Amino acid sequence: MHLLGPLFLLLGYLASSDSQVWKFEHPKILYAWEGSCIWIPCRYTFTGNRDTPKNLTVYQHYNYDDKAKNYNGTILYESIGMTVPVPQGRVQFLGDSRSNCSLLIHPVKAQDSGNLGLRMTSGTGSKWMQNIDLNVSKTAPPPHVELPSDIQENQKVILTCWLDFSCPEYQIKLQWSLEDSELPTDVPSTSLTTTTVSTRSQLTFWPQWTHHGKNLACQLRKDGADGLLSRETVRLDVKHSPKEVTTVIQNPTPIREGDNVTLSCSYTSSNPRVTRYQWMPQGSWKELLPGVVMIQRVPWNAVPFTCAACNQWCSWGRPVSLQVQYAPKGVEILLFSPHSEIQSGHSVLLQCNFSSSHPMDVRFFWKKNGTFLKEGRKLSFDSISPEDAGTYNCLVNNSIGQSMSEARVLQVLYAPRRLRVSISPNDGVTEGKKAVLTCESDANPPVSHYTWFDWNNQNLHHDHQTLRLDPVKIQHSGAYRCKGSNHLGVDQSPPSTLTVYYSAQTISRQVALGLGVCLAIIPLAFLGVKLHHSWKRIQSQQGLQENSSGQSFFVRNKKIRRAPVSDSPHPMGCYNPVVEDSISYAALHFPSGEHDAPRTGGAGTPEARRPSLHRDNTVTYSVVQKHQVGDYENVTPRVLEDDGLHYSELVHLGFGERPLRQEEVEYVTLKR
Repeated sequence: MHLLGPLFLLLGYLASSDSQVWKFEHPKILYAWEGSCIWIPCRYTFTGNRDTPKNLTVYQHYNYDDKAKNYNGTILYESIGMTVPVPQGRVQFLGDSRSNCSLLIHPVKAQDSGNLGLRMTSGTGSKWMQNIDLNVSKTAPPPHVELPSDIQENQKVILTCWLDFSCPEYQIKLQWSLEDSELPTDVPSTSLTTTTVSTRSQLTFWPQWTHHGKNLACQLRKDGADGLLSRETVRLDVKHSPKEVTTVIQNPTPIREGDNVTLSCSYTSSNPRVTRYQWMPQGSWKELLPGVVMIQRVPWNAVPFTCAACNQWCSWGRPVSLQVQYAPKGVEILLFSPHSEIQSGHSVLLQCNFSSSHPMDVRFFWKKNGTFLKEGRKLSFDSISPEDAGTYNCLVNNSIGQSMSEARVLQVLYAPRRLRVSISPNDGVTEGKKAVLTCESDANPPVSHYTWFDWNNQNLHHDHQTLRLDPVKIQHSGAYRCKGSNHLGVDQSPPSTLTVYYSAQTISRQVALGLGVCLAIIPLAFLGVKLHHSWKRIQSQQGLQENSSGQSFFVRNKKIRRAPVSDSPHPMGCYNPVVEDSISYAALHFPSGEHDAPRTGGAGTPEARRPSLHRDNTVTYSVVQKHQVGDYENVTPRVLEDDGLHYSELVHLGFGERPLRQEEVEYVTLKR
């Protein structure tokens, strides 16, 4: 339950056109428990034309009937005329016909919980239904205890215990107790208005840090009775600073400079909890756990240490002194150089100094880039080189420990050197892709200007460190070199070769071209082989003819002729008009003796051409044609023939004589 504020309700059922003249004031919800009572403070105003309310009806769990245009529900109270209100059962009207509409329900029951309807009508017929909510529980609800948001030790606070209940017919009291010990309690105050119905009790309290965590209770009792109706218990949250803070050294003594010392900070109570710790003095310590620190390398001039445990307040413990034996202090490197900037070849001196040490017997050591270099107080360079550049530290130690100086960076300026050209990708690049050439150098300050040259020592007029070839071509293959310079000098790289490979497209074109050439050469080679075989066969035939003691001759055709149109006979022979670029061979059999003598018919008749079945003498005829070379033939062609070379050989011509056609053929006889 909680305290209700003022509420002005203008809700309800509008029974007539002038229903806006009703206005009610009462608590929105009223709380009670079975056996107690409910006092309902209520006020109303009616601004009709000199009209006053005449009838009052109190409904329990009502609802509105749309058909009957009226309310239905259990009637707890009904008054006609409102002139002399009289109690009716458990309900009593405490108001009047002017402004008061207060009600009393005593005793109240649990089933009364819900909506309560206050129905009022005027003499002119104006009607109004006002809703009032009741919350009735079986037992008495516990009271509410209000605590300040911040309770601090030794600061006065006022605690409040209240309950959303007040009824003159049922008197109650609120009583305080701390850990079951009764506290002096003020007389409770009540509020019974149209905005608030409550009972309150206040407690003035001076909390101590020892009260933190204890139980504070507010008890609800019926006045004049010993029984306890309900109670509310809260745990006190008393804010206080950490108590009884101490600093403890966990290391054995004596403590030497450089040792790790563990300190702890303790306390007995804190609210809120300790969130942080403070240590004095500040130093190179490391927090291992909350409230536990390790002083790493305790300083030689360590002052007493103390700690504070803090929440929103800090409480300091008593200081604890440390007795420290220490190593050399104030170690530093001094640089001696005759020049403002150190260049390669200059002389440089580094010296190690310290401010104090106990004991004074010390030794000096040098480190370069974290690696031991040499022993001695001084480190000299008669002619410093770029390799001498780096980070230097000097160390001074005695029997207690060792101290190291801050790092001293030694920079050496020098001209560019060790230039080289790196190529990416390093295993060659395919034409059409991208090649990146980078001029890598070693220089301090870095190279400020670059120059690129190709394999012909031609300046590429490119002054950047990176040379990009995109897209790269076959013509880009070759050696490249670069030059780099700063204000101290210049250097040149050796040449690096860029290899550019044919792309797959180029290889495909080259293969296609090669295949085309091969396809063109193969027919020519085949023709050459064919001609070579023909020539060898002709040579073989010529050898056979010469060995046969026969006669060989060439027949030369002086001019190209067409086959005669007439059917007159022509000299005996064979002709193959189909053969153009080939070798033709024919064997002609001539008659031998009397049985083989030719008949009297024409040489062109079939009888003249028919060979004898028994012959010894033959004519061998071969034709070798070569286009547009010669005009030799030994037969009369039937069609117009291209220029060609024809060869014939007659062996054992027989006894007869063959007539010659002087106008067409010339015979040439060759003897071996």
